[in-house]
Amino acid sequence: MSILLSVHNLAIDYYTLNGIIHAVRRAELELCNGETLCIVGESGSGKSTLGAAIALALPLNAIVKSGSIIYNGIDLLKANRNTVERIRGREITMVFQDPLATFSPLHTIGEVLEDIAISKLGVTKREAKKIISEVLKKVRMPDVDRVLKSYPHELSGGMLQRAAIAAAILTKPRVIVADEPTSMLDVTIQAQILSLLEDIVRSDGASLVMITHHLGVAQRICEKTVVMYAGVVVEEGSTVDLVNTPLHPYTKSLLKAIPRESHKKARVVHIPGDPLDPRLEVLGCPFATRCPHTSNRCFNDVEYIEIGNRRVYCNIYAR
Repeated sequence: MSILLSVHNLAIDYYTLNGIIHAVRRAELELCNGETLCIVGESGSGKSTLGAAIALALPLNAIVKSGSIIYNGIDLLKANRNTVERIRGREITMVFQDPLATFSPLHTIGEVLEDIAISKLGVTKREAKKIISEVLKKVRMPDVDRVLKSYPHELSGGMLQRAAIAAAILTKPRVIVADEPTSMLDVTIQAQILSLLEDIVRSDGASLVMITHHLGVAQRICEKTVVMYAGVVVEEGSTVDLVNTPLHPYTKSLLKAIPRESHKKARVVHIPGDPLDPRLEVLGCPFATRCPHTSNRCFNDVEYIEIGNRRVYCNIYAR
């Protein structure tokens, strides 16, 4: 598969009243045409910021310090305004963790979807209604007519998330970024939404970037997984390989910390030490203070090491 989108040496800071937050420090990843990729990490790892950067949806207090996001040969961070507006929300779309972020409380679901269709696709109102009807059927939305007339607060969480997914696929995007789209739903609805996303990506041939803290989600729907810790992508590879033979010490610790069906066979092992303060500058590996294999070099000089089709940010594998 050919590479559709690649991120190189990306660093993003947030300017806040409590100081500068180094949300993304060194991010590297590649997404191929039609590929499903998961960005996995604990809270504060920078995964949502990386996803928002790819979707061109960073908040105003976010500053890109360095790096590039190359999409279809275009550096999105250097592209002119017209190019960005053409791509954002049309070729690259986003499903937010809270579906209410997609909709205005003052407008019905139908009005919002109609506005997206007209503004992004340049269709007539009549054409927009036809497109919306087809998309809502695609996301298996029950009682379409009622949903179109409803305001966001009148829908259940599952129905609202289906509507948010409809908004994201309405323009037939090439890349869909889904930021923990099931975290606010109960277990039964979570499974339905994941199944829906799988079907959509398969039928439309779109590439999916799924952001999650749950490796189980990655195992279910993603061919490739990127693991983040304290703003750094520490490992990237096929999901199967990464889960079966993790390379980075953090990935290994993360897998050991997952509860198993039987604790008699595999006891949950907590990661020692404290998470890195996001306000601190870090030259080397951010996991160095918690890693059992740390050397002095790890605090100052670390590079990405290519191992077959995998990439790991760790001196253990440096020659």
